[in-house]
Amino acid sequence: MVFVGTDIHKNPFEEEWDNNPQATNQQPDQFYVKEMGRTAGGKCAPGIISSPYAGAAGFCPTIGFSQAGLSMHTMAGMGPLVSGRMTLHGMAPTAVHSVLLVSNLNPESISPHELFILFGVYGDVHRVKILFNKKENALIQMADATQAQLAMSHLNGQRLHGKVIRVTISKHQTVQLPREGQEDQGLTKDFSGSPLHRFKKPGSKNFQNIFPPSATLHLSNIPPSITDDILKDLFSGTGYIVKAFKFFQKDRKMALIQLGSVEEAIQALIDLHNHDLGENHHLRVSFSKSTI
Repeated sequence: MVFVGTDIHKNPFEEEWDNNPQATNQQPDQFYVKEMGRTAGGKCAPGIISSPYAGAAGFCPTIGFSQAGLSMHTMAGMGPLVSGRMTLHGMAPTAVHSVLLVSNLNPESISPHELFILFGVYGDVHRVKILFNKKENALIQMADATQAQLAMSHLNGQRLHGKVIRVTISKHQTVQLPREGQEDQGLTKDFSGSPLHRFKKPGSKNFQNIFPPSATLHLSNIPPSITDDILKDLFSGTGYIVKAFKFFQKDRKMALIQLGSVEEAIQALIDLHNHDLGENHHLRVSFSKSTI
């Protein structure tokens, strides 16, 4: 969420408290997120830059740039990111952070690993923290502020485990790891050294292939022995409806698969990205702008 002329530390629509019961001068069980960007009339609150992307019903869009074709190099409507501050054309710079607040998660189903895989489509996720006393909320630390904005613009308003998630910029600058001996229940994970980061190599083609969630998934790193039936059975056997499938004509290491809905495709990406296909090949899954 971007607030015009408002310091991110004084965000009037987001109040976060450390959920660490042992923290000094802090009260346990205090994490509260006010409903953000809403007024009694159902309109976006003043000071929030609206987006042409409607997102989910009942949620105000978070930032004013188009979804399609948005990449780390070309973020429409955004000026340069300098020293942790973002500028939009014709507006004063606004401080931005690399930590996202994700709310309205399904506490019975979500895990740090799932959030790492999903948000990792749009940037390298360093840390994930599901709030100890408010498990429908999580903090996600991206590699930088640009990646955080990118993930927010694409994932705010999407459905995950049957719930429409809300993604905004957090006031926190980092996600703290639990202290030694602190009860955490595995809710905080450090992924900074993960081999699954998509964008750690400069000039990677992944930078040019960042698209919004869609019902069609792009599959890659497919070994020669894998047939279309094997891949279709992999997805259908995991519980997804396969509507269409095709290999790339000039490169059978890649394929497109169309599932029953965007929500299904999101979950399938989480479940099957890095799936072991044998022959030292792990399946790579991303969202596609194409249809079959």
